Amino acid sequence: MPVNIIRRTIEPCVEFPDEIHPVLQRVYAARNIRSVDELDYSLDRLHAYENLSGIDSAVRILIDVLESQKKLLVVADFDADGATSCALAMRGLQAMGANNVHYVVPNRFEYGYGLSPEIVRVSADQEPQVLLTVDNGIASNEGVSLARSMGMEVIITDHHLPGNTLPSANAIVNPNLPGDAFPSKHLAGVGVMFYLLIALRSALRERDWFQKNRIPEPNLATFLDLVALGTVADVVTLDHNNRILVAQGLARMRNQRCCPGISALLKTANRNPRLLTTQDLSFFVAPRLNAAGRLTDMSLGIECLLTDDMDTAMQMARQLDELNRERKTIQEEMQEQALQELEQVQLDNSTSAHAGVCLFNENWHQGVVGILASRIKDRLQRPVIAFARDQDGMVKGSARSIPGIHIRDVLDTIANLHPDVINKFGGHAMAAGLTLAEQNLETFRDLFAETVQA
Repeated sequence: MPVNIIRRTIEPCVEFPDEIHPVLQRVYAARNIRSVDELDYSLDRLHAYENLSGIDSAVRILIDVLESQKKLLVVADFDADGATSCALAMRGLQAMGANNVHYVVPNRFEYGYGLSPEIVRVSADQEPQVLLTVDNGIASNEGVSLARSMGMEVIITDHHLPGNTLPSANAIVNPNLPGDAFPSKHLAGVGVMFYLLIALRSALRERDWFQKNRIPEPNLATFLDLVALGTVADVVTLDHNNRILVAQGLARMRNQRCCPGISALLKTANRNPRLLTTQDLSFFVAPRLNAAGRLTDMSLGIECLLTDDMDTAMQMARQLDELNRERKTIQEEMQEQALQELEQVQLDNSTSAHAGVCLFNENWHQGVVGILASRIKDRLQRPVIAFARDQDGMVKGSARSIPGIHIRDVLDTIANLHPDVINKFGGHAMAAGLTLAEQNLETFRDLFAETVQA
């Protein structure tokens, strides 16, 4: 199975009028903006939700949840996209009248990523009738099967690339499903959840749900601060659709119309909301939110985004800031160790031996290997996977790639040709995660370099 190659070219902006300076046209071209229309970031320019396959089925289940007040459990992820997706799902469903909505987020050190069978068993203690995954689930075949066998309905909302076999969920909403007609394939997990709320609100309008139940119809734009933060934090491609979501969310933050949690994180990071940029979200807000999932438990980050009390939000934001400082110290030590290891290796672009780089240290922190891989990738300009020891003879790796190499497809190629090497993997074009036995690490290192070179 060949590795898919992403080729990026900068084409002339033929649809721009002559009065736009050629240099500015080149800037727009570099950002994949091809016409003046793509500079319009109004909400009515968003792609229609109807093109997302599976969204009607998901809406029907959620309407039943609202009408019967079924217990729904949101299954989150432990990064910033997962945290914002969870907070959005909780706030959005509650605004539409759901009174029995709760969440669970896996601790990466105990349960790993996604709707695993272990998380399903933990969730079962709360006796939910419906599980709603956010930013995960598309690779959770075993967990979904177990949940269905226990009588739970399962809705998956995800943006990661699916494997060859889809999980047996009651509904799957993912723009990257085979045959899905949604024009933008770059929605973050929080973006997928936002679209589901748009579709649900539309269906409830047709049923006169809000009038009959005397519920104020929610203005979903009030949640765009969460959508913008999660989209920027997950480093997805900012196509026109995502630019709209981010621009609208930034506008709300600049006008200080965001949730207390984001306001507190901005204040802790000494960012001026009125001058806010995407760089502020990327380098100051998202790392503080991510620190909880990297070092302890993302529940702290989610609670920070859910609270409506500013004092409580500030207290949590300070805790997140302390965790982020600790994360920085750990990261600096790991990066120094990685660079020392690389000094002993002669990287030569003329051979396949180091086309893709794998790094491992038995003392490295699982929650920080993703950042380490990203930093080393930027330095070497080649795909990098950083591994940390897990437990029971297993290691977990976090992969980061460069334009031109679709990292999940690389892992998929290796898994298909050598099925005994990788235990599990998932991800998208530029980032992925995997687990394998430590005894297979050297074999995988060679296969990874060879496959990247191919």
